[in-house]
Amino acid sequence: MRYKLTIEYDGTPYVGWQRQNNGPSVQGAIEAAGKKFCGHELSVRGAGRTDAGVHAFGQVAHADFERDWPAETVRNAINSYLGQAGERVVILSAEAVDEAFDARFSAVRRHYRYRIVNRRVPLALEKNRALWVQKPLDADAMHAAAQRLVGRHDFTTFRSVHCQAKNPVRTLDRLDVQRSGELVEIFATAKSFLHNQIRSFAGTLRLVGEGDWSADDVTAALEARDRAACGPVAGPEGLYFMKVDYEEEEG
Repeated sequence: MRYKLTIEYDGTPYVGWQRQNNGPSVQGAIEAAGKKFCGHELSVRGAGRTDAGVHAFGQVAHADFERDWPAETVRNAINSYLGQAGERVVILSAEAVDEAFDARFSAVRRHYRYRIVNRRVPLALEKNRALWVQKPLDADAMHAAAQRLVGRHDFTTFRSVHCQAKNPVRTLDRLDVQRSGELVEIFATAKSFLHNQIRSFAGTLRLVGEGDWSADDVTAALEARDRAACGPVAGPEGLYFMKVDYEEEEG
């Protein structure tokens, strides 16, 4: 039986979503907890890979179990073992799905949010949960510049040199910047993203907000199709994987 898992996690102590040999991963934590519950090896496949320090409110994954369990039992049992292990990961929901469902390849849209706390004093409660920027940011200017990036483009400038995607062309559906008090948030939506794409956007838009770049500079960087033209990549602590859309949910 295949189950769709919706997952929330604090990425601070992990090397990222993907199982690796150099430290604890979110995927590895869920697989270990799942094995204790079901008694067999479990492979958990996510809708997207998040880097070290990146968080999630609604990561989605799927896993195949050797027997049919009530969905609530799957959720509660895995959460119990995650809690016993002291993991900062929880399964928000489990849902039995058809074996044709694939958390990654069935996705039609992914939503991310980047959080910036814009104030003079350092962060205490928000440390490792948001990027701290002391210099005042012009969120309206950031939003206007962000619209230069919406649409279908070659995003070579805004992807990591280690990105494994064969094609740098992506269609960006949304890139909005909003301010509420000290909080400046960047909202990004697309079917898929390149490695470090949103953090590259955030670092570049920060330059606009601080007055060092204009919207035209952002356009020039995009058109350069050169990684060296990108602004500094923003840290992982402000990035959140919010949710994933699937076709059946839109119907």
